[in-house]
Amino acid sequence: MPKLFPFPTQVAWLLAAAGFVSSASLGLAAPAKTPIQITADLSDAPRKIYHAEIDFPVTAGPLSLTTPEWIPGNHMPTGPVSEIVGVVFTANGQKLQWRRDDTDLYQFHVEIPKGVTTLHAHLDCIATTRVSQKLAVLEWERLLMYPAGVPVRDIPIQASLIVPAGWGVGTALTPEGSGAWPVPATANDRQSVTTKFAATNVEQLEDSPIITGQYFHEFPLAPEITPKHYIDVASDAPEDSNLRPAALAEISNLVREASVEYASHHYHVYHFLLTLSDVAGGEGLEHGQSSDNGVAEKAFSDDKRMLADADLLAHEFTHSWNGKYRRPFNLYQKDFATMQQGSLLWVYEGLTQYLGNVMAARAGLRNQDQYRDMLAMTAADLDYKTGRLWRPTEDTAVSASILRGGNPAWVNWRRSQDYYDEGELLWLDVDTLIRQQTNNQKSIDDFLKIFLGLGGNTGPEIVTYNREELIKDLNGVVPYDWAKFLHERVDLINPHADVAGIERGGFRLVYRDKPTESENAVRADFHDGPDFWYSVGVTISDSGVLRDVRWNGPADKARLAPGYKIIAVDGHIYSADALKDAIKAAKGTQDPIHLIVQADTFVSNYEIGYHDGLRYPALERANGTTDFLDDITKPRTTPEKVADNKTSEDDN
Repeated sequence: MPKLFPFPTQVAWLLAAAGFVSSASLGLAAPAKTPIQITADLSDAPRKIYHAEIDFPVTAGPLSLTTPEWIPGNHMPTGPVSEIVGVVFTANGQKLQWRRDDTDLYQFHVEIPKGVTTLHAHLDCIATTRVSQKLAVLEWERLLMYPAGVPVRDIPIQASLIVPAGWGVGTALTPEGSGAWPVPATANDRQSVTTKFAATNVEQLEDSPIITGQYFHEFPLAPEITPKHYIDVASDAPEDSNLRPAALAEISNLVREASVEYASHHYHVYHFLLTLSDVAGGEGLEHGQSSDNGVAEKAFSDDKRMLADADLLAHEFTHSWNGKYRRPFNLYQKDFATMQQGSLLWVYEGLTQYLGNVMAARAGLRNQDQYRDMLAMTAADLDYKTGRLWRPTEDTAVSASILRGGNPAWVNWRRSQDYYDEGELLWLDVDTLIRQQTNNQKSIDDFLKIFLGLGGNTGPEIVTYNREELIKDLNGVVPYDWAKFLHERVDLINPHADVAGIERGGFRLVYRDKPTESENAVRADFHDGPDFWYSVGVTISDSGVLRDVRWNGPADKARLAPGYKIIAVDGHIYSADALKDAIKAAKGTQDPIHLIVQADTFVSNYEIGYHDGLRYPALERANGTTDFLDDITKPRTTPEKVADNKTSEDDN
């Protein structure tokens, strides 16, 4: 349970200031609706530190302020309170003493002297991720502070932003006043630049991240679609932020496809925020009117490099409908202090995983062959996830906050955030079942128009749902025992992955002795090393260290374990090719694969009894079946064609 706010006068004032109740009904003098003023200063971003100056309208008495703990979309308490430093409170020029709460370490208690109407706070945040010498990302929990115990949507706030001179700014926030945008103008190219944004509330400010960078471009997308859509790009090298015309065309196609598929918009404007950096780190975080997407420096440089991240923009964009607008009733909380409950994450993330991959294929970010290859990899991974023998899909969702970022050792036995990929297969099962039941006259598209299109076009609102509503809406498309369907796939132990959607879609999961081109490309891009998971049952680094060992697989039966290092294979110094050759040589024989292995400071001999050769997943067309999969990934709109001589704008 959240800690109750102990100071009713401050609560009453804030509720009145937000217009939630009248000041007269509370027996208070009518206050002005004065928002908190916060200035985020990113001028020191290259030094990995952010600053904030915050002014709170206050009245005399005790006040508790807090910073966010449970960040929407993170599914665990990731508020960076330990990185918030240099906290100083002042009033009328005098420093005030503060004390951290003994049990809620995100709260700061301050006594406001008589006669004081404005409390000023300075704080810094140590920012070691999502920042480089040339760009920075601000997710507002790094600097945000506000009164505790009040619903965050009821707290008015107005933000300003300071960035280094010449740096562009991407955000869904609305700048106030005239002037150059998205690269704010300054009279002196050595001066930092301040931009003021329109007032909003704390819930929406937290939901409105900012990217800024020296090498920056903003591109309009699908200009015929209303509301407006943009992609803002910041990179560490000047050539990378100027996205290829083909990539821009595909992202514009994504906007068109989503507008048709979801039949609604729940934002006033939408900004894809994209950072391209090998330093600033990866990210994929949804927001109602934008998304924070961080990939490698060259990830969008060509089609081959894009393959691994081709669904990222589609996934986070889909979240604007599924996750931000329609949100599980127990995941949404009215503040950022109460635990978010994840039991429906197989919808929040699982349905989004399915739709994101489908939309990426429809938009041309992946072709249909690549979609099927990636689906095969997902299905095989889940089918060989041995933890499914004891842990149902729902428990991976309920346990999300303790499964994120776990140790990779024995992760197949523990299970991880499987509600993503289990959800993808589940909703493919739903889609193909609806098609089968209706002779392909209806599909999941009809469900989405009911479920995600509820209320038509809206602003950035939150409308919650429960499982009963899902079942009702599915029955509104085609009558079926959807309660039993979901219960069997989500709540119960299932020894094997749900491949019914793949098979009903006209394909079957098979294993071949060579990986698909898609798997090779993805592994190369992610530096994953060779794939021996479906043969001897290990994932392994380039240096021969076992990252994970498949529970009850051949390597496990040989008593190998994560962290062991293979030194030699069948008398040869370890290499990926040496292990491949040994697996091939053992196929169809009775001879074991001989290994010399280092475990901690000890060296031992091991023998793996495996004789079925190399195995890599793929989808194979099943003769005599309807090809629903290609129908599902077929574009619903006319794809934008890019002329060979089409160029992008010059660097800002």
